[in-house]
Amino acid sequence: MTLKSSFPPVVAPDARVLVLGSLPGERSLAERRYYAHPQNQFWDLMGPVVRLDLTNMGYEARLDALRAAGIALWDVVARARRIGSTDATIRDAAANDLPGLLDRLPELRAVAFNGGKALSLGRPLIAKRGLAVLALPSSSPLHTIGRTAKQPAWDAIAAYLD
Repeated sequence: MTLKSSFPPVVAPDARVLVLGSLPGERSLAERRYYAHPQNQFWDLMGPVVRLDLTNMGYEARLDALRAAGIALWDVVARARRIGSTDATIRDAAANDLPGLLDRLPELRAVAFNGGKALSLGRPLIAKRGLAVLALPSSSPLHTIGRTAKQPAWDAIAAYLD
């Protein structure tokens, strides 16, 4: 199994919601961009939350739009061994310093976990912080319930932004 590493966080000091994935997939790692796989629904799901068409923006503009809306982005796993992009094959995971990041975000109100693996690995790291926890259905194309079924859970992020 190949050792894979996450990216630095995308964050502004006034972030009110932190969205955490597990570990970037193969396409994202190759392109050095969060949620780069064209079938990943992340940008489609986040667009209604920030009221912008993120899908048709360039990558840096997408990140700027998230920061401007009060959304930070990172991954629970700093590095791990994994075959392909499937969370089920994550082994020997070392966590990112989530407590350290939370300490630098005084306006943070909620942490949203993109998928079950991010939730199971990350929730213990943020326990006792008094933050709302949102368990989101994964934006991954492997989570096949469809974007329309996922959208209401993702829309819940907006309540923590105002």
